[in-house]
Amino acid sequence: MAESDDWLSVGKIVGVQGLQGELRVNPASDFPERFTAPGPRWLRSRQGGEPTEIQLKKGRQLPGKSLFVVRLEGIDNRSAAQALVGQELLVAGDDRPELAEGEFHLLDLVGLEARLTADGPAIGTVTDLISGGNDLLEIKTADGRKLLIPFVDAIVPEVQLEDGWLLITPPPGLLEL
Repeated sequence: MAESDDWLSVGKIVGVQGLQGELRVNPASDFPERFTAPGPRWLRSRQGGEPTEIQLKKGRQLPGKSLFVVRLEGIDNRSAAQALVGQELLVAGDDRPELAEGEFHLLDLVGLEARLTADGPAIGTVTDLISGGNDLLEIKTADGRKLLIPFVDAIVPEVQLEDGWLLITPPPGLLEL
């Protein structure tokens, strides 16, 4: 999910909602306005390629779920909406909300070294972020294994963006999975 400086993936279209062209989006962003505030967004197909601009007309979060339902300009029936399922919803790479001190954009974690101690060697590198009930960091180890580490304070207590690493304190057995 690592992005170029030009685009940030903020979600994936995972289904249609109703008959009027609304779409369900699984967010990859902690900023709900990405899915509720009208304005330009871009779509990129599963095959990649250049994103195409589209206008977000409105959106809302489904009660009790992490999914958003959005309405896009020019998509006004179920079949038009179905054609967009699987595409990524993007924003411009420089469209990053301001953060408070000590906060960071989750996509900035990709590329960081994962360490078991602050001054220890890297056990791997963060290669992806998987959004779900809890965010998961995908870490590729030196021997080529991929580990999925829950991104929660108890397991990832320290992130040093400036220095290029994060600390993980996994429970026994997590690294052996």
